[in-house]
Amino acid sequence: MQTVVVRHWYGFGLSLLTAVLWGMLPVALKLCLEVMDAISITWYRFSAAALVVGLMLYKSKALPPLRAISRSNNLLIAAAAIGLIANYVLYLQGLDYLNPETAQVVIQLAPFLLMVGGILLYKERFNRLETLGALILLSGLMLFFNDRLPVLFSSLGQYTLGVILVVIAAITWAWYALSQKVLLKAVTAKQLTLILYCAGSLVLLPFADLSSVIQLNSLQVFALLFCCANTVVAYGAFTEALNIWHASKVSAVIALAPLFTFTSMEMAVWVWPAHFSASDLDKWAYIGAGMVMLGSMLAAAGKAKAQQA
Repeated sequence: MQTVVVRHWYGFGLSLLTAVLWGMLPVALKLCLEVMDAISITWYRFSAAALVVGLMLYKSKALPPLRAISRSNNLLIAAAAIGLIANYVLYLQGLDYLNPETAQVVIQLAPFLLMVGGILLYKERFNRLETLGALILLSGLMLFFNDRLPVLFSSLGQYTLGVILVVIAAITWAWYALSQKVLLKAVTAKQLTLILYCAGSLVLLPFADLSSVIQLNSLQVFALLFCCANTVVAYGAFTEALNIWHASKVSAVIALAPLFTFTSMEMAVWVWPAHFSASDLDKWAYIGAGMVMLGSMLAAAGKAKAQQA
């Protein structure tokens, strides 16, 4: 009985750590974007993650088997790699036009789009709780943009372009997640991420400006190191949490990530006013952000109920 309690709190702690790290990530990425472009930042993140995960798997003698990269899996690996690379790059490009809070709220569309993809590709069904969660999430997004809706739908300015890019990033994440669903039958999650990180590094290398890193100041260097470490630590905590705790509970806790983005931005504005300015969000936008998080939690709970049934 005691073991279950420990695993419960350990799973909760890992999930919360993931939410905190993913919540802080847009703020750190925003610092890097002051000097570096989206592709260069992503190359450094992929390369650092590939190095760390590769060393971990090599030490444990668990490198991906050659049979994992078979003809039957080649297309799925390519699809997953394209989805993940596009997700990282497009999210950063969108973030370049937006404040971190807006980017983090919009990217919450990703798990909803994953559910839609599951319905279309794997003939899954929405239950009532999932439907309620999706409706609250979408309503929350509309409320979050309450004072920006005319701008979003009337012109293609930088703000609108940023939102569109993050929405596409959410679509490509769902694409990646749906592609990896089959691949995880042939390899472990860590082995698959190593393959995808290596693929991402190779694909982006010709387009990355690696020398731009020397233009970073000390704060921006720390931010880039944090982003690289975040890629490994947050995903590692997420994977471990899924191994020892219910996926629905993990997803519900991770849905709190926007809360930590809002908190991180408040601190960043206070500590580094030269780099950050307060976002002009009204009370309805904050309520909308809360509804987005609640909708994500309900959808995760509904997913678990459907799997149990």
